[in-house]
Amino acid sequence: MFPIKPISRAGVPAALQKAERYRLLNEPQAAESICLDVLGVEPENQQAVVMLLLSITDQFRGAPLEHEQRAREVLPRLQDDYKRAYYQGIICERRAMAQLGLGAPGSGQMAYDGFREAMEHYERAERLRPEGNDEAILRWNTCVRILERRADHVRPRAADEYEPSFE
Repeated sequence: MFPIKPISRAGVPAALQKAERYRLLNEPQAAESICLDVLGVEPENQQAVVMLLLSITDQFRGAPLEHEQRAREVLPRLQDDYKRAYYQGIICERRAMAQLGLGAPGSGQMAYDGFREAMEHYERAERLRPEGNDEAILRWNTCVRILERRADHVRPRAADEYEPSFE
């Protein structure tokens, strides 16, 4: 329809600041667009890759599954194992939070599974982390506290819970 106009390399730092500002203003689609513009001129820019992934996960609230695949497609662009593990955890944790917000039947069990998956990624990230970097531990602890506070609703599926067969 209309061509995308490329930004200049000199404009990348200001563009990244603007993307962060849009994220803080809860305008993740604008932030995502700016990150795509930055990656158009600097495909390996790790700050833009991280912000792109976070901008996509900021959009989970309304439709987590719709955006989850897009977020997962960004992961291979991260250049180190620690960041890939950490941000896989972020994707799972944010999906779980979005599922809780939907409040659909079974959302507590799905959220529980998401938090546990996030915690597995955070454990892996913790083993790979640079010295002094406690991000993965902080995220792990957040998941634990959510599971403790919402234990009445966010819990594993009981072994005897009925699951209808669709065969």
